[in-house]
Amino acid sequence: MPGVETWTGAEARLLRKVALRLSLRDFADRLGIPSRTVSKWEQAGASRVPRPHMQAILDTVLERADPAARLRFEAALAERQVALMNPAAVVDVVPDRARGLEFDDLSRRELLRLMTMAGSLIAMAGLENDIDWERIEHVGRIDPETVNEYAALNGHLWQVFALAKTKRHAYPIVREHLGVLVSALQRTHSEEVHRELCSLIADLFQLAGEIFFDSNRYTDAAHCYTLAASAGKEAGAHDLWATALTRHAFIGVYEHQHADARPMLDLAAGVASKGDPGLSTRFWVSTVQAQVHAGLGDLAACQRSLDHAEDVHHLTGRIHTDGWLRFDGSRLPEERGACYVALRRADLAEQALDTALSMDISARRRGGVLTDLASLGLQQGDVDQLIVHADAAVEVARTTGSGWVERKLTGLNKQLTPLMGEPRVNQLSQKLASFSTAP
Repeated sequence: MPGVETWTGAEARLLRKVALRLSLRDFADRLGIPSRTVSKWEQAGASRVPRPHMQAILDTVLERADPAARLRFEAALAERQVALMNPAAVVDVVPDRARGLEFDDLSRRELLRLMTMAGSLIAMAGLENDIDWERIEHVGRIDPETVNEYAALNGHLWQVFALAKTKRHAYPIVREHLGVLVSALQRTHSEEVHRELCSLIADLFQLAGEIFFDSNRYTDAAHCYTLAASAGKEAGAHDLWATALTRHAFIGVYEHQHADARPMLDLAAGVASKGDPGLSTRFWVSTVQAQVHAGLGDLAACQRSLDHAEDVHHLTGRIHTDGWLRFDGSRLPEERGACYVALRRADLAEQALDTALSMDISARRRGGVLTDLASLGLQQGDVDQLIVHADAAVEVARTTGSGWVERKLTGLNKQLTPLMGEPRVNQLSQKLASFSTAP
């Protein structure tokens, strides 16, 4: 984990409050200084630079923190770095999208440049005789040990993404590492290392796609997933390839283009069948296929896919990764509930969604379940259920800044017309209208 080049009061506050979750006094005791000194640091923020010996002590405290605390610190530090570039991007409670972080044209062009380079290098893999390796050899070759370090950082970035309150704040460091991987792909002609680098690129472009997807940037997300699928195929990594295809298809599912998403999911299922039988890939594909069947109104096919996905619980050992494949079956209650809501089967949906809501799930997932429960209330004409769950989902969306939850709430708003005579529904509609899904 990279350290802090120069500690200021701002970083010290992140270390105390966000990473270590200590009171002012407890943090000062750990540093061996008076609490008023820490208070002065934090009040001065970035303008206060502690003395050299305190810089070393802060370095040591960070190094000795447990892994979860270090991850919280890096995620918070990344958000602060983004805020320095765009001060309106980060606030204690994420406001409406007009003040949120946007991916500017420069960032987008840089990503597209990396994608073009990566795609070209992958396509040239079979043309080794046409590449002047002696010309680029001086740059330095990438050995297996370096690749292992890159892989560890990939996993770390997925954890930063998971811990970040607002997902798009992880984008700058993800883009930076993508640049490193694409550069590395130019500096090796070892077949084994080439395949491993392609796997890492397939992994990280899926993470970039997830960030864009959560920010309602579906075209950019689709570009990332397309490149990830190509890289996974080049690496011979069927599970990586299949998950990239599935994520790409899910964009169609989410935009209610179920018939268009179906062929790509069929392809993903075929690719997944050739992957590691110990991984959960094929069962995750079945879960997304169930959503397609639900969107097409086919209850029987939906239930068959969901029942097949339940077989994930028969797997043993490590059935998923901490990054590009995170399906372990724990999401199945909420997935079932969402499918049954789409099928307008309240008798099946309510129990599944209540089960999901009782589980220990992330705020983002909780927002999705709450929105589905609000939709269920709408279908049943239960205004109280609609209002209570929708209000709770709105709070989640505002707190997390999740474009995914916002998009679900916007979809709910479009269904409110039949109840618009009810004053509380009118008020809810005004709240939901504040969310924009424009990219």
